[in-house]
Amino acid sequence: MVEALKVHEAHGKEDVPFLRAENIHKFYGSVHALKGVTFDIWKGEVIGLIGDNGAGKSTLAGIIAGAIPKTAGKIYIKGREVEINSVQDARYYGIEMVYQDHAVVDVLDIARNIFLGRELVKPGLIKLLDIKRMRIEAEKALRSLELRVPPDREVKFLSGGERQGVAISRAMYFKAELVILDEPTAALSVSAARKVLEFVRQLKNSNIACIMISHNLHHVYPVADRIVVLSRGVKIADIRKEDTSIEELEEILITGRVPNKGES
Repeated sequence: MVEALKVHEAHGKEDVPFLRAENIHKFYGSVHALKGVTFDIWKGEVIGLIGDNGAGKSTLAGIIAGAIPKTAGKIYIKGREVEINSVQDARYYGIEMVYQDHAVVDVLDIARNIFLGRELVKPGLIKLLDIKRMRIEAEKALRSLELRVPPDREVKFLSGGERQGVAISRAMYFKAELVILDEPTAALSVSAARKVLEFVRQLKNSNIACIMISHNLHHVYPVADRIVVLSRGVKIADIRKEDTSIEELEEILITGRVPNKGES
């Protein structure tokens, strides 16, 4: 944790990261999926987590989100070592993950999706769902992302970008301090992808940290503060955006190494 206690350039003051994953290893049988990865993220920071298929991106994110158990390593929240052994543990520490294919349930309306698994109930001996209150609260959550859709609309009638917005609204409503987005712009139209990137900027403006997993550098680069590159379970680059370019990042992905700035 010594390096985490140093002055963080982006903040300009002594601080500790919101989360530090230190020397993380993950084995699936004989397959060494993560090989001693150390990863920091600070409040209000957007990190683009990139790499080819099998690089370990989703495994690292799943460990942070409590969906995948780590084999070895330590996790710190605000400088204190913690154990994250379940999604419930992660949520307790303010971590929410939005999965590409399982962010929302099509047959439920927006309000029920936002409160899925954490439904509001009316007071009394018989626990009845408080649909009215959930819709009122859902409308507030949607408004926080400037998402103008009625909370009683079924999710199946939403665009791809709006569906991602509902999932992000859910994370913000429940006071997430770190939101992990797994390929949030995959298979979206240009306009829908643009809307999702605007949601990411709003997370940053709300001082919420965000890890954006993506194959699309042209989506990650405009919104990220820092780019982390994984290759075959190893972190090969951790670069502030202003110190790199899309072309350089593409070279890192192709060659598996960070180019020497002195090379011609």
